Amino acid sequence: MKNNHIPQPADIGRRQFLQGLGAGALATAALMSGCAEDSSKGAATGTPSLSGEIPTDKMTYRINPKTGEKVSLLGYGCMRWPTLKEEGEPIDQESVNRLVDYAIAHGVNYFDTSPAYCKGMSERATGIALKRHPRDKYFIATKLSNFAPETWSREASIEMYHNSFKELQVDYIDYMLLHAIGMGSGDDGMPALHARYLDNGLLDFLLEEREKGHIRNLGFSYHGDIRVFDYLLSQHDKYRWDFVQIQLNYLDWQHAREMNPRNTDAEYLYGELAKRNIPAVIMEPLLGGRLAKVNQGIVSRLKQREPERSVASWAFRFAGSWPGVLTVLSGMTYMEHLEDNLRSFCPLKPLTDEENKFLYATANLILQFPTIPCNNCNYCMPCPYGLNIPAALLYYNKCVNEGNIPESSQSADYRRARRAFLVGYDRALPAVRQASHCIGCGECVTHCPQNIQIPKELQRIDRLVEQLKQEII
Repeated sequence: MKNNHIPQPADIGRRQFLQGLGAGALATAALMSGCAEDSSKGAATGTPSLSGEIPTDKMTYRINPKTGEKVSLLGYGCMRWPTLKEEGEPIDQESVNRLVDYAIAHGVNYFDTSPAYCKGMSERATGIALKRHPRDKYFIATKLSNFAPETWSREASIEMYHNSFKELQVDYIDYMLLHAIGMGSGDDGMPALHARYLDNGLLDFLLEEREKGHIRNLGFSYHGDIRVFDYLLSQHDKYRWDFVQIQLNYLDWQHAREMNPRNTDAEYLYGELAKRNIPAVIMEPLLGGRLAKVNQGIVSRLKQREPERSVASWAFRFAGSWPGVLTVLSGMTYMEHLEDNLRSFCPLKPLTDEENKFLYATANLILQFPTIPCNNCNYCMPCPYGLNIPAALLYYNKCVNEGNIPESSQSADYRRARRAFLVGYDRALPAVRQASHCIGCGECVTHCPQNIQIPKELQRIDRLVEQLKQEII
């Protein structure tokens, strides 16, 4: 394993920008969506990258130590399938089929879904697309997403488990996960772990299913309470985890706790898995696109080093360079996302120690900009009062990164920045879906994996809008 403790560049006042970041709690499956709208197009790539034909025989693979199977280092996250512009936003199956075909043709063989993704439609769409290919051409990962209390009984959870086989049209699951362990009421995820998997005997059931071959690899995805992560790893001799899915990127590597005290630095998570030789599956390598939509100064810094590569490629190469990583998931909604990511992994050009230091310094610079840690997962939607919560948070982040939030009316660029913010805000969100309609009910907070105090952030955005309208800032 690499030396994880790279000396950090001097802290340059970033903490003063972190005071507004909040905390939250339990994600609930009933409100998980994640399917993409056109407004997200281009989010995964940032700026244009290398051009030319992508080789079909250069994918970088990692070996599953249990099975000896070769797993593509780029994994397909099926949480953000493209949708049709129709009532109910059904998944665009033809586009999904094209994306899956292109991915498989270029060596991608790991597809990650869940009963909770895309308003419950992801497994079916993924199964339809993959069924058109030989079963030995792909590995399917799905999850036991029993977040809602009504699914905590053994019977309800097993019903959900069997339904995944039906939707995916398979007779075995390659990678099965306990979904988002560590999430729970307040800061304590242990009661939720017991209710969802331990007290009802569900984990014992899944272990039996692994013995029968219905599950080839059993693991869990982690968010939130580190005590749950540590507890399950302490039971590794008993459960024999085949893999664990963690959030890892160059910003979270050593700064996750600074952005939110309830989070855990990826350096620790990866290190604990590496000690036990448990393969890591990586989620959020781009922090929901945030590491592709950085401040223009950061863009210039990255492009100066690698002019022909996208901003996003730095994040994917960082995640993929760690030897204990089995695959790096990316929710690729559009062909341009898929093509750009394939260029990062066909083959992977691992980061050098010097390039890692460069990214750690870049992370310090990114933290100077007071963005809201929204990953655009849409778990907070739908809002009972009609707000487009992710759109409001991400628009604010976009303006921060583009320098369109004036510090005061005395700023030289005040008029331009004020107009750019207000005009863009009205274009990005219809008036009835703007932050001013938040009543502070807090329902969204209980669903946010990033633990954001969403009502406070929406109120902060609304105050800024009103101050700019009245020209009192």
